[in-house]
Amino acid sequence: MTVSHNQSLRAVLLTAGLAYASVVSAASPDSAFVKEAAAGGMAEVEMGKLAQEKAGSDQVKQFGSRMVQDHSKANDELKQVAGAKGVGLPAGPDAKAQAEMKKMQGLSGPAFDKHYMDHMVADHKQDIAAFEKEAKSGKDPEVKAFAEKSLPTLKEHLQLAQQAQAAVK
Repeated sequence: MTVSHNQSLRAVLLTAGLAYASVVSAASPDSAFVKEAAAGGMAEVEMGKLAQEKAGSDQVKQFGSRMVQDHSKANDELKQVAGAKGVGLPAGPDAKAQAEMKKMQGLSGPAFDKHYMDHMVADHKQDIAAFEKEAKSGKDPEVKAFAEKSLPTLKEHLQLAQQAQAAVK
């Protein structure tokens, strides 16, 4: 009886320890990065769809299409990383991005083009900084690798956004 009681106690402590470890890892800077990257990626897709619908410039529409394509692919990759790590992802863009999308929904043509491209330039600069930080100082090798792999595409997006922004000014 004592042996099985000790084994049961050990099993409970092990289970509690694993639960504690997953709570700790779920609150890590790497998991915070994953959640923020997921919310940002979802926002890029939704805003890209808006650009395809509301932009006046073909260049802005093409940029929006590229955002939908590239960020959908990255979001799928990130879902796999998050699933393997047990990190729950947000259901959609964060409140700030939702407010920005609401503002964009009220615009069309040249006004939309300028606002969207200004936002995309600023947003991609922030994204690059966050991804560079994760690639440099992340602790989780898979999350770090995702950030490193994503950086060239984000830098290309920034360059394309700056070109489109200059064209619609």
